[in-house]
Amino acid sequence: MPSLQMSDPNCMQAALELAAAALKGGEFPVGCVIAQGSRIVARGTRRGTAQGRVNEVDHAELVALRCLTDNPKIRPGEYRNLTLFTTMEPCLMCFGAILISGIGRIVFAYEDVMGGGTRCDLSSLAPLYRERDIDIVADVLRGESLTLFKRFFSDPRNTYWKGSLLARYTLAQKAG
Repeated sequence: MPSLQMSDPNCMQAALELAAAALKGGEFPVGCVIAQGSRIVARGTRRGTAQGRVNEVDHAELVALRCLTDNPKIRPGEYRNLTLFTTMEPCLMCFGAILISGIGRIVFAYEDVMGGGTRCDLSSLAPLYRERDIDIVADVLRGESLTLFKRFFSDPRNTYWKGSLLARYTLAQKAG
């Protein structure tokens, strides 16, 4: 079972700050940072959910992965030593991209009961995914992330996933 590392809460806090900024801009509050130890090397926020403009490609994890590929200080062969921190469990699309990238560890704050991909049985997938070795740590600063998602789903101006399983689950959660 993967364990918590000393830098995990600090790096997750950075992802939460990005998520809070996204929420302030009317976007779904997902923030993501990729770190090498405690040094953040890439960042991303969810894009394409504000004002009813739904874009299902610019997820925070994918934005951060694109940012990572533009970082000349980190070579793809070094991705195994990186940790991706995200305020919500990566969806299946993002999880697949993270696996293919070779990142060695995912830490997430809040579970995605509707579309989370980290619980997939990799052994039943094709070799490209099945042969990846990745550590996954859940629930790091979960309460802080839950607060952002509750604020998002409670705001009648936000229509993204309104009434969905995720929205109902989130709004039913007890804070703290």
